[in-house]
Amino acid sequence: MSDSIVSLQGVFKKFGRNTVVRDMNLEILEGEFLTLLGPSGCGKTTTLRMIAGFEETSAGTITVQGESVENKEPYQRDVNTVFQNYALFPHMTVFNNVAYGLTIRKVPKAEIASRVADMIDLVQLKGYEDRKPDELSGGQKQRVAIARALINNPKVLLLDEPLGALDLKLRKQMQVELKRLQKRLGITFVYVTHDQEEALTMSDRIAVMREGVVDQLGTPSDIYDYPRTRFVAGFIGESNLFEGTVEQIQERVMTVRTEAGSLLVQGEGFAVDERIHVSIRPEYVEFAKEPVEGFDIQGRIKDFIYMGTVVKTAVDLKSGQEIKYSRFEQDQSVQSGDIVYLSWKPSRAVAIKRGTEVEERYEEEK
Repeated sequence: MSDSIVSLQGVFKKFGRNTVVRDMNLEILEGEFLTLLGPSGCGKTTTLRMIAGFEETSAGTITVQGESVENKEPYQRDVNTVFQNYALFPHMTVFNNVAYGLTIRKVPKAEIASRVADMIDLVQLKGYEDRKPDELSGGQKQRVAIARALINNPKVLLLDEPLGALDLKLRKQMQVELKRLQKRLGITFVYVTHDQEEALTMSDRIAVMREGVVDQLGTPSDIYDYPRTRFVAGFIGESNLFEGTVEQIQERVMTVRTEAGSLLVQGEGFAVDERIHVSIRPEYVEFAKEPVEGFDIQGRIKDFIYMGTVVKTAVDLKSGQEIKYSRFEQDQSVQSGDIVYLSWKPSRAVAIKRGTEVEERYEEEK
């Protein structure tokens, strides 16, 4: 999984005066599960539609297997798309829906029957061949849509929020099934979602998008543990964010003064008096009844929130900021209203440079 199968170079997409995708440079690797993740309006679906051929680029080039596809129709691009609304033919059976792509290509009937049977078995719909879409559940419809897309042996499968219409339990089940299917087939999946947990669960790599730009590209663990911008830190999972000034640096550990008090964070490439952001995940926060050396962050426990898998503790700081702390079970040594001192291992916090936010990168354009 080292060769690029889809390449976007300097891709822009404008609708009138509105730039939806700006200077997109992205290499999608053969056989990987890549997720385009971001809030509504960030350009992720538009990017997918440009790869598919449903939208034209305003500038830049898109190649599939090294061949430019700008002048090719969607059916000529060796990619297939699975949509959130399934887009099944309601008057056709499951068999005929799956077989549709082969039928219009005039593949021999015997081959169609064999390939459809294999694909229906692959998506675990054996016995449903004669049913119509309105006789299927949401998850079954999505399997039909995936089978119909895969039967043409595309090099790349594009999935536009395909699980968005499913209930939570079925959505989680389909996440696992889709990932297993992708691994088994070895086909490149490009997946669009706004669901952070879904992206972390399924992806080999994640491209976090905001305002038409990829803010960060990396593995799920890189994105979660080492966010490069304040936006990524706040968007992926849950994070406690501080803004402050570097007061001292000693052996890569920085003392940072914030409105909430002093704190420690490990990092490189920063300077004394530099303004930075600091991100710390709730699971890495510690609290004590006495101050901890290097930290001066005091707060009052607000409440405990039982979340099923974890108990979250909210702490109100003197600056007015609320900090989240999470553990698998409630700490019985403290109660709501208690004064506590917060700290963490400096290596668990992430120092983030200012000036890397999307709005600052293209401020001149505005």
